[in-house]
Amino acid sequence: MKDTHPPRLPRLLLVEDDPVSAAFLRDAAAALPALVDVAVSIDEAVLVARRWPHDLYLIDANLPDGRGEHLLQALRDGGLMTPALAHTAARDADMPERMAALGFIGVLFKPLGVAELQHALRAHLAATGMHVRSGGKLPNWDDPGALAALGGQQDHVDALRALFLQELPGQRDRITAAADANDAAGMRAELHRLVASCGFVGAARLGQAVHALQQAPLEASALQQLHFAMTDLLAST
Repeated sequence: MKDTHPPRLPRLLLVEDDPVSAAFLRDAAAALPALVDVAVSIDEAVLVARRWPHDLYLIDANLPDGRGEHLLQALRDGGLMTPALAHTAARDADMPERMAALGFIGVLFKPLGVAELQHALRAHLAATGMHVRSGGKLPNWDDPGALAALGGQQDHVDALRALFLQELPGQRDRITAAADANDAAGMRAELHRLVASCGFVGAARLGQAVHALQQAPLEASALQQLHFAMTDLLAST
């Protein structure tokens, strides 16, 4: 039987203390799509890295409580061997070579554009075996997939999508309530129902977000991606 689960989203740890830079880098990376955890210091980054497995670290070369290489060494000393990219506003000619000697797989120079950042992230994630769909986020609707699931009957697809969209705001409210109550069991139950519905109607982007949240119920960045996908889907109708 064909596996209908969407591919797992890559998970990134972004370490950046400047709020503007952090917001830009987080949103640009999340649009890959990816789950992005943000930390503002070495101490916070170590705690987040221990809590969740990551596919790539994005570490600022200069942090309020030390340098990026100090954080990378602390992570390595703790047995966390995830590949790490440094990012910096410094333009020293020897920076790439110096950071490579300290254990980083590359350096991103700020400021940089969304396309440049995403290209670098895709390339480095691919090198770890995590392939990210190029071209940004998935489409809201997978029409061929929905038609295949429902026997090629377009009127059946349209009817089910209308019902799906009618039910979606209530599901969003129940998921939000479960998150606010720290109710992981309630969250899983809602997500279980929602992921099946997404498959039937071909809600591609939302289905991927649901699958990511199933892997990490109550996790803030995964929940945020789910709400982004729901809002986008409802606004597109």
